[in-house]
Amino acid sequence: MCRHTPGAQDGSLAHQSPAPGALALARTKLIERGYDPTSFWEQPIVWGHHDAFQHVNNVHYVRFFESGRMQWLVSVAHEIGGARAVEDMLRARGVGVILKSISVRYRRPVTYPDTLLIAHTPHIPSAHHSASAAHPTPLAHTQFGLRAAAWSYAQGCVVAESDSEIVWYDHDNLKKCDPGERWRAVVQRRIREKTG
Repeated sequence: MCRHTPGAQDGSLAHQSPAPGALALARTKLIERGYDPTSFWEQPIVWGHHDAFQHVNNVHYVRFFESGRMQWLVSVAHEIGGARAVEDMLRARGVGVILKSISVRYRRPVTYPDTLLIAHTPHIPSAHHSASAAHPTPLAHTQFGLRAAAWSYAQGCVVAESDSEIVWYDHDNLKKCDPGERWRAVVQRRIREKTG
């Protein structure tokens, strides 16, 4: 159950900093829901995120999820090849990823002051499941899904969710690619860890 956000109504900014235990609660709940803790990204809400309807404008969530997605991808690159692989991914050199599509479901309005904890977890999109794990579909070698949630410290619950399709991309040759077993293995292991 989400809780009411004090602050705007009582004239204080007491909740500008997360309440004690808010981060721990958010982390616990998101991990319980299968989100990868290496993806966790704190996103402070600033007054400028508001629109004329006096809540965070919906378009900002795509950027919030983008920042969290990059946090997760950096952790994957680091696991593969350390700082060099991270630098290559961030500079679009060699194998990396591109965003094919994203959808966002808005569950509750967010207002300043607040901080969101953005979390991601990989998955195989349902259209790409094959009858046998030993014989994955060709698409499973070139793309994967990334589910996300935005947890409000002030409200104590998920306020938005996202799903995106991520495509492995060869930046040097400007085309979709199979990233190779090492890259796929890291993502597949993270999928198994959350479902296992």
